[in-house]
Amino acid sequence: MYDKIFPPKKMTLPNGKVVLEKRSRTPLITILILVAMYVSVKFTGFSLEVFIMRIGYFFSIIGDMFPPNWSYLSDIWGPLMDTIKMSLLGSILGALVAMPIAVLSSTNIIKNQVIVSVFKVMLSLLRTLPSLVTALIATFVFGLGPMAGTVAIFLFTISYVGKLLYEQIENVDMGAFEAMESIGMTRIQAFRYAIIPQVLPSYLSTSLFCFEGNVRYAAILGYVGAGGIGLLINEGLGWRDYESVGMIVVTLVITVYLIETVSEHFRKKLI
Repeated sequence: MYDKIFPPKKMTLPNGKVVLEKRSRTPLITILILVAMYVSVKFTGFSLEVFIMRIGYFFSIIGDMFPPNWSYLSDIWGPLMDTIKMSLLGSILGALVAMPIAVLSSTNIIKNQVIVSVFKVMLSLLRTLPSLVTALIATFVFGLGPMAGTVAIFLFTISYVGKLLYEQIENVDMGAFEAMESIGMTRIQAFRYAIIPQVLPSYLSTSLFCFEGNVRYAAILGYVGAGGIGLLINEGLGWRDYESVGMIVVTLVITVYLIETVSEHFRKKLI
């Protein structure tokens, strides 16, 4: 069917021989994308007319946030520090726990496929579960406040860093590891001296990058009662106090920018 709709082009070589030019898959891919877009529009009820008519309200709310309410700045510092502390503690603990889990998920280090499969499935489940859902569950277990947010960030960091780390471990050069085993070292000793030096820079860089993202994620965990600056954002939007929300946004943007700048500096040193 595809050959009939999009027949291959004929090309004549310098020697006079006629060959069929390789067909492009672009038309087929374009059709599939258009069909997927059509199905998505029907499924979601998306209306371009409504979007065009109401998009102005979005920018109107953004406009109401500026100039921000500078007097509200003193109320932001406490929740902002909670957000940073949640992100920092959750990221550090998550990155530390991710290391042994990544090792147990690596097929070239652990020969027992049952153990490898169990830990890979565990990481997949943690990645599948949204952070907001994790935080909501944590609020029922640990109560409202930063503790629940820290747990949610901790679990997300395990899934993110653990996934990338075990892929890095599975792609390392195993020559040095096998050589150390052959001279009598245990697998733990061989891993310590042959594998860790190869993955350590990437592991630290990934952990720093995850911390950057966690600061942003922590800002919205307050919507489910997980503490931090998200509580103020939710409260400000609920009361339509857009000038105060604008002050929160400005403070958060500056904070995230500073953290990203410092983190990027150290990540460049590690690579």
